[in-house]
Amino acid sequence: IEVGKGLSKLERKPLLVGFLANKDPSARFGFGFLLRDVDREEVETHIIAANQDEAIDGIIVYYPIFNSRQDQYLQQLISVEKDVEGLGHRYIFNMYQNIRFLDSEYLQKSILPCTPLAIVKVLEYLKMYNTILPYGNRLYGHSITVVNRSEVVGRPLAALLANDGASVYSVDVDGVQQFTRGEGIKKRRHEVVEKEAWALEDCLPLSDVVITGVPGKAFKIPTNLLKEGAVCINFSTDKNFGPEVKDRASIYVPAIGKVTIIVLLRNLLVWAAQ
Repeated sequence: IEVGKGLSKLERKPLLVGFLANKDPSARFGFGFLLRDVDREEVETHIIAANQDEAIDGIIVYYPIFNSRQDQYLQQLISVEKDVEGLGHRYIFNMYQNIRFLDSEYLQKSILPCTPLAIVKVLEYLKMYNTILPYGNRLYGHSITVVNRSEVVGRPLAALLANDGASVYSVDVDGVQQFTRGEGIKKRRHEVVEKEAWALEDCLPLSDVVITGVPGKAFKIPTNLLKEGAVCINFSTDKNFGPEVKDRASIYVPAIGKVTIIVLLRNLLVWAAQ
């Protein structure tokens, strides 16, 4: 609905360009946009040209390309006005600092990474956000486990949820970290505490929501440890929950790919409208 209304207000349809330099076949099965196959040694030149092209409203790049810090450099190369994935330094800084606008007049929204924001939108739709509470505090009282702490999805997601008031257990192979805004959510932004000697098994029984993004078919969440009635969301391409999860979870969301695409379009519209 939000995307549809935004499109109706524009004089022309916004143009999104994607640069494919890693032969990712999944890039060819999405919504209609301009996809350019480029040599990886020329990606930098193409991004700079797209930044300067007034006909292009948004840019996405399919990573990994170099599997090195060169990929991070390319992320920072995209102009703020066309970074619809929200991967540039300014957007990442704002997200972790819980700064929600780019300007002091609160007119220009700060873009958030697509997959973490898609999960937030799913939780909003499922009424996990308490609209009686003030904006920014609406997950207060909820405990959430996120099984993934990648810099692309897991860590940003934990920060977003904690900044909205939740107590978040971030789990990966190195252990458990707790993201919160402190006792009584009195702090402006989240803080991170190492949970020494904790493991996934300690987090699951405490969690109203369990969100997983672990690659590999071998990994499965132990269903017997889930809190009865928990909301379970999978964003991995592999299914991290067994079929029996439906008997214990109140709601099970097996994939969020379509929501992520809509969020990408939303981010594109944010700048196109501004």
